Amino acid sequence: MYEKDGEKYFIVDGHIHFWDGGPSNQKNRYGKGFTGCFYDYHRNLSPAEEVWTLEKFGSYTEADLMHDLFEVGYVDKGIFQPTYLTDFYVNGFNTTERNGALAEKHPDKLITNGAWDPRDGEGGLDELEALHQRWNLKGVKLYTAEWKGESKGYKLTDPWSYRYLEKCEQLGIRNIHIHKGPTIYPLNRDAFDVADVDDVATAFPNLNFIIEHVGLPRLEDFCWIATQEPNVYGGLAVAMPFIHTRPRYFAQIIGELLYWLDENRLTFASDYAIWKPAWLIEKFVDFQIPEDLQSEYGTISTEAKKKILGLNLARLYGFEVPGEAVPSQDGQPAANRVPA
Repeated sequence: MYEKDGEKYFIVDGHIHFWDGGPSNQKNRYGKGFTGCFYDYHRNLSPAEEVWTLEKFGSYTEADLMHDLFEVGYVDKGIFQPTYLTDFYVNGFNTTERNGALAEKHPDKLITNGAWDPRDGEGGLDELEALHQRWNLKGVKLYTAEWKGESKGYKLTDPWSYRYLEKCEQLGIRNIHIHKGPTIYPLNRDAFDVADVDDVATAFPNLNFIIEHVGLPRLEDFCWIATQEPNVYGGLAVAMPFIHTRPRYFAQIIGELLYWLDENRLTFASDYAIWKPAWLIEKFVDFQIPEDLQSEYGTISTEAKKKILGLNLARLYGFEVPGEAVPSQDGQPAANRVPA
């Protein structure tokens, strides 16, 4: 746990990877470009002392991951979110199988989510069930802009997507993580649009839709959808590092999210290995909305930060939280927002 000023924070990093994006696994120029685009995010938004070489970034080790997350990164639980990209990488970029092998070695710290693609049809439903049996999945990660042959993406509202969501419901896979954020070369920007979220959220009220990257750069669209759909959550991967490079912009992002969703539906994520969790956690615990923006956004309380940094995902995934990390029940709201 992270501790500051006598407060303890139970940390759940909800969006981590153990990828192989190095040259030996790159199938074509798209694989090289995808790794390079990820690296540009890492290099441009990280503190200078946290920047890796491109070589290490492409193929970091198990020891790197365990050190950065659990030895010095304050993380109590990490959730792997797979991204296969088999059109770009020989063995896939970041697969359930690769993540899961590591999670099996450290079951007290790591769990792996699965993935599915509606373009795989009936056979993919069988594969999803096999993944669930193998890894006891509590969640899946969807990548609607992934290329597959001639197809350059799909929508959550496609008929086969509904079949897969129905299968998740049947299997008890309740947490549906969906990349709806910035594009990555060579994927198409519009394939990450958030417009298809509200329909499936309404259709499947027993599933939790965690929208990774909170729809950026479509934050307003995401907020309007999430405010009407109580089972839609905002994953803060990609939004978090702006706390370093553009803190005022981050204040606007988190202020809008707290206004529309409140502190119970926001989840922390480092997006490791694009960024390391330690500096993100430290800066977020110390962060406050600038005074000149508080008339619109109010302030962020310690209780709200505890929920965002871990307690919300602990609730969704059923993680046990030590009592000293649970906020006191003092009857005060976790976020001191300005009344409408």
